[in-house]
Amino acid sequence: MWLTRPLQERSTQVFLGVLFAALIAVTALHLLMPQDSALYVSAYTVTLLGKYLCYALLAVAVDLVWGYLGILSLGHGAFFALGGYAMGMYLMRQIGDRGVYGDPVLPDFMVFLNWQALPWYWHGFDMAWFAFLMVLLAPGLLALVFGFLAFRSRVTGVYLSIITQALTFALMLAFFRNEMGFGGNNGLTDFKDILGFDLRTDATRLGLFLATGIALAIGYVICRAIVVSKLGRLSVACRDAEARARFLGYRVERVQLFVFVVSAMLAGVAGALYVPQVGIINPSEFSPLFSIEIVVWVALGGRATLYGAVIGALLVNYAKTVFTGVLPDAWLFALGGLFVLVTVFLPRGIAGVLQRRRAAAGPREATA
Repeated sequence: MWLTRPLQERSTQVFLGVLFAALIAVTALHLLMPQDSALYVSAYTVTLLGKYLCYALLAVAVDLVWGYLGILSLGHGAFFALGGYAMGMYLMRQIGDRGVYGDPVLPDFMVFLNWQALPWYWHGFDMAWFAFLMVLLAPGLLALVFGFLAFRSRVTGVYLSIITQALTFALMLAFFRNEMGFGGNNGLTDFKDILGFDLRTDATRLGLFLATGIALAIGYVICRAIVVSKLGRLSVACRDAEARARFLGYRVERVQLFVFVVSAMLAGVAGALYVPQVGIINPSEFSPLFSIEIVVWVALGGRATLYGAVIGALLVNYAKTVFTGVLPDAWLFALGGLFVLVTVFLPRGIAGVLQRRRAAAGPREATA
């Protein structure tokens, strides 16, 4: 089966082994260690690590289209946010009459704005299966429509990047409006539970952390399965020599569209897992700056490796957490400086360094 082929690769086995070992270690340190122990992992840290894993899945989705298809998307934050809003709408419907205004149907912000009835596009989000389906369909359909128009018109290079950035900026402006029915500037928040589990309990937070880790593993395997397949080789051919691929008779736009839609759906899943752990979703997630930041993660970790995107996402966001505490007024400069240094001295990212060391170790072992 094509989906199990990556499991035979050593790199995939190592990645999954490290990931599951980390999940088990965090779980054990959280549940078994006393709270006064230096090794104890608090519920706050568990939630923070879960957020990092959401970003890692998002970075893998971006690396799939940028690293292997050559499409520099500056709009994947939009797919991430749409998945987050789909999950947020489900969580808002679960509040019921426990809200501030006690309305069993309308969310608090709609009552505050004097909405008389629930908008039609909110119907169905009281059911988990429908909400989870929309987590995939909302970003997937947007990517399908956008990609069909863009790739059919053969928009490429920097022009495509600008259009993707314009897309997410337009969505950000739209979701800021109270008339859209998504909470306006404040977004959706004050969630109570998910699937009947209280979001404020440590057990639920740990469960979300583990679910995010499993989702990252599945997303990585799916992307890796695409990469090692004939479709993946064709994607690389379209990236390196699109005109030649067209000359040979391949429908390049179909390849681009399929990979782009899969990437968007993975980004939506990352957004859906992000919202219950962070506790809020607002239009700032559509910010073009956020989409550019995702590209920084992938560039730092190493393009066209997948695992490099995970490394970059984890390192940058950990550095961001540290810098915002140590240098609250200058952390953006520190992050920008980090990106410049990597671009100049590590053009292939951290994964490129690891690959060079592994290649250098090979001849030494052979001569020994």
